[in-house]
Amino acid sequence: MSTITYRGRPTPVPPKDPDSTVKYGFDWTDYLAGETILSSQWIVDGLTVESSSYDTSTTSVLLSGGVAGSRYTVTNRITFSGTGGSETDDRSMIIPVRQL
Repeated sequence: MSTITYRGRPTPVPPKDPDSTVKYGFDWTDYLAGETILSSQWIVDGLTVESSSYDTSTTSVLLSGGVAGSRYTVTNRITFSGTGGSETDDRSMIIPVRQL
């Protein structure tokens, strides 16, 4: 299991204002069970990725834009050190955009 984070804190996915630039992410610690993230890719359509980062167990993406009243699927694909070699997995969140 992975935990969604917003501004670095675990949380349900909060809405995003179309004029804001905010950080979302995943804490993969429990899922990885001691393994480490080797790479992270964000698959985003309709929002702008300003930057992204990752460390051995967490990933984050700084997002801007969007249209009020829309919902956007944001997917994080990681490659991690698996027991038999590197493995890949995805987690997605749906970010609602509304004027706040």
